[in-house]
Amino acid sequence: MEQGPTTQLVIGSRKSQLAMIQTMHVKAVLEKLHPSISFSVTGMTTTGDEVLNIALSKIGSKALFTKELEVALYDKSVDLVVHSLKDMPTQLPEGMIIGAIMEREDPRDAVVMKPDYHAKGMKLQDLPPGSVIGTSSVRRIAQLRRRFPHLEFQDVRGNLNTRLAKLDAPDGPYAALLLAHAGLVRMQWHSRISQTLDPGIIMHAVGQGALGIEIRENDTLLQGVVAALEHKETALRCIAERGFMRGLEGGCSVPLGVWTELVPIDGTASSKFRLILKGSVCSVDGSREIRDELEGQVDLNDMVRSKQLAEKLGRDLSVKFIADGAQDILREIRK
Repeated sequence: MEQGPTTQLVIGSRKSQLAMIQTMHVKAVLEKLHPSISFSVTGMTTTGDEVLNIALSKIGSKALFTKELEVALYDKSVDLVVHSLKDMPTQLPEGMIIGAIMEREDPRDAVVMKPDYHAKGMKLQDLPPGSVIGTSSVRRIAQLRRRFPHLEFQDVRGNLNTRLAKLDAPDGPYAALLLAHAGLVRMQWHSRISQTLDPGIIMHAVGQGALGIEIRENDTLLQGVVAALEHKETALRCIAERGFMRGLEGGCSVPLGVWTELVPIDGTASSKFRLILKGSVCSVDGSREIRDELEGQVDLNDMVRSKQLAEKLGRDLSVKFIADGAQDILREIRK
């Protein structure tokens, strides 16, 4: 790819500390890959950052953390945008594409206990009845209410620093918070993690732990710039997850959970894998949950076809869920 010595590209990002940490990581990788390009970062505030007094599930938008960034991408005030993939709607605005999906961190959910509980090594199952768990995620509430009926759940919004301050306040209502393991790790807060929840307890959000790089569809320069950021295994897993969510017309505010695995078919050196996709749709009160799974075969040496197969796998699983009544659960939640 030809580049002039003065090529300058602007990366768009949310202004939150976590978003900036993620974006500066992407910037550093790009600078190493493309030393002849100058990269800068522009931070923005999104609707999801500003509206903190309403639960995410009640705001009614599937682009709470992306719209303003996509407007900037459209009018060319930025050249690429770094998103937490879980915040990205499955239907992007016309003319926009995901140019790369980067290697994901651990996608599971984590429990952060109040300091005195953390010091005692307590887990969710150890908390006394009526303990209040803070989370802004309907998905987390639905799945955990089913498994831990003795706990109460209360909405908590704001960036990670704000949420942890609310948890640590001596007179605060929260016994624990539910957060993404990946965000805590990227913020260097490993020591605050009291428990990491396996998929048998709770399935994670679609795309959780991965970064998606959004670019303009007709920008061939940027397609070449970001191509090397793509992590094949992560991309296939996340495409399957997003296909599942797209088939159910879900968004980041519905109780839709997933778990994906890539299992080598012919030994560790093989490019061929079994792609296993597991899904969950759970009513908000935890009274009903649908869980099912499908698997297919992909080949890392044929990514074009494998991406199509991953998308189809997600769609096929959504069809199974619809047949089992998942739309009824989602319809109740949207009311």
